[in-house]
Amino acid sequence: MKLINRRAFVARSLAAAAVMSATSGIAKAESSISLLSGNPQAGPAPSIIDTNINLLNWPFRKFKYGETDALVKKLKKHHISQAWAGSFEGLFHKNIDAVNKRLAAECKKSGRGFLLPFGTVNIAWPDWKEDLRRCDEQYGMKGVKIFPIYQTFNFEQPEFVELLEEVAKRNMILQVVGDIDDLRNIHPIVKVRSVKFEAMVDAVKKVPNAKVELVYWNNRVGGKVLDRFVGETNVFFDISRIETNGGLGLLIEGKPWNGTTKPVPAKRIMFGSHAPFFPVETNLLKLFESPLEKQDFIDIANGNASSFLKTS
Repeated sequence: MKLINRRAFVARSLAAAAVMSATSGIAKAESSISLLSGNPQAGPAPSIIDTNINLLNWPFRKFKYGETDALVKKLKKHHISQAWAGSFEGLFHKNIDAVNKRLAAECKKSGRGFLLPFGTVNIAWPDWKEDLRRCDEQYGMKGVKIFPIYQTFNFEQPEFVELLEEVAKRNMILQVVGDIDDLRNIHPIVKVRSVKFEAMVDAVKKVPNAKVELVYWNNRVGGKVLDRFVGETNVFFDISRIETNGGLGLLIEGKPWNGTTKPVPAKRIMFGSHAPFFPVETNLLKLFESPLEKQDFIDIANGNASSFLKTS
């Protein structure tokens, strides 16, 4: 039996997706598919904005593309034109400002104009407003991340509404991270918490002009809670943890793998790879294996993120 390695599998899968697209009769992103499958007649390269990567050190695993220069090269190879970068160190270091300063310097050194640093804020700790101010005014960041299951706060706390008001006032983007790793893989010395994301819906409704994106969220938000996010808020969703074949299309249809929900409009979805934790190819494949209309593809690949950013 002839074995096939992962690289060959991904390449052949993308090619298969191109064939399916060509025969379905649905207007899709033919030029993008053709390009990645090696078609010499391909149009211009697709421009993809990756809204979910992280840099610097993750203490429990050595990543193949853990060095920033290597990751930038890898992302550019796959037609990523811009990446919103957080820091793994924001989860474990108590000096958050030092983490944010290193992140800003790393993005400037290895990806000026390509990497947009997204700092970390922990509203459970004192002076988080000063950390946020420095992210905005000193480091020129377009947004910040919070990690509720790692940080010791709940969405019911008044500080979360204050954070929403502060980012809205500063015209920044708030990314709320559902998970970083699968719970089955987390080192036993790390204690993560169970957080009720339904309370986040109620808080976000109090500040409707706050720009919020859920990233790597699917394990925390599903069913009725997802329905509430879709129907009652303007929160956006990344695709980094969408699972099952054709999962992106199923999410848009309201048929995610874990149950039936309200359809999530493509206008509310952004590309996110969760690199270097995940290979970027795994999320590129999601764009091409689902039967997306061409405009939906463009919105998810870059249009929604670009619009989100322009208003920041």
